[in-house]
Amino acid sequence: RITVTAMCNMDFSHFPLDSQTCSLELESFTSHHVSSYAYTDEDLMLYWKNGNESLKTDEKISLSQFLIQKFHTTSRLAFYSSTGWYNRLYINFTLRRHIFFFLLQTYFPATLMVMLSWVSFWIDHRAVPARVSLGITTVLTMSTIITGVNASMPRVSYIKAVDIYLWVSFVFVFLSVLEYAAVNYLTTVQERKERKLRDKFPCTCGIPNSKTVMLDGNYSESDANSLAGYTRNQMVPEEEKQEKMVVHLTMSNESNSSRKRGSRGHVGSRIIQNSHTIDKYSRLIFPGTYIFFNLIYWSVFS
Repeated sequence: RITVTAMCNMDFSHFPLDSQTCSLELESFTSHHVSSYAYTDEDLMLYWKNGNESLKTDEKISLSQFLIQKFHTTSRLAFYSSTGWYNRLYINFTLRRHIFFFLLQTYFPATLMVMLSWVSFWIDHRAVPARVSLGITTVLTMSTIITGVNASMPRVSYIKAVDIYLWVSFVFVFLSVLEYAAVNYLTTVQERKERKLRDKFPCTCGIPNSKTVMLDGNYSESDANSLAGYTRNQMVPEEEKQEKMVVHLTMSNESNSSRKRGSRGHVGSRIIQNSHTIDKYSRLIFPGTYIFFNLIYWSVFS
């Protein structure tokens, strides 16, 4: 009976969606540090009696992270220049890593953070504290997830599959913050231009559906009231008559039913008007791109 603690060289490029192949070598020797080996191939021949069926494991034995998929047995000759050829037996273990733990601890939280960052696209762009705090929270949470995963991993110099998923998710969250920065900047620029236009051209149409009528010479109040479909916006005493006066008249041909419909749709129309064009496109582009990335990722690494 021999108890062996062996080491296995693993490739983590597909971690945690990886399969590892570990080998155990059996050979007749006394020690690698002395020149006297036990039995060469002329004295001792090692072979597997029943091939792969020679290996059996207890079904109750299980590994925390891996599932033993299969065994593979081979035998070769190993040559040492000092003594000669020796028989060597190989046991190859194919290990498949359990993914469910990493789905709960890494992939699922990262996906939720990305989806949470999309909520800001439905928030009014004037609600600066809400959108900024939501964006910063998701970015910091993604940073915490990435730090926690790398802390439990061996220090390797290449990129792992989990790194690709987490960093792409981090980029999506960060882009959602930049998206609001662009929305806020463009909104500010647009409002500044509109303010300049209002200062350059004084507004004479502050009342909806209003018209400006030039009244020349003398007029009486009955003449002004006789205009069909108009009500005077401002009553001017006759003693303040001028040769030429500008009177703002407001259309009054709206029915009560149309006013009621307008009041009911006021909230919905305000929400639509408060949605920036970039937000409308982001509601489709961000989820669509992330779903496309997931399809490619899981098809390549799974």
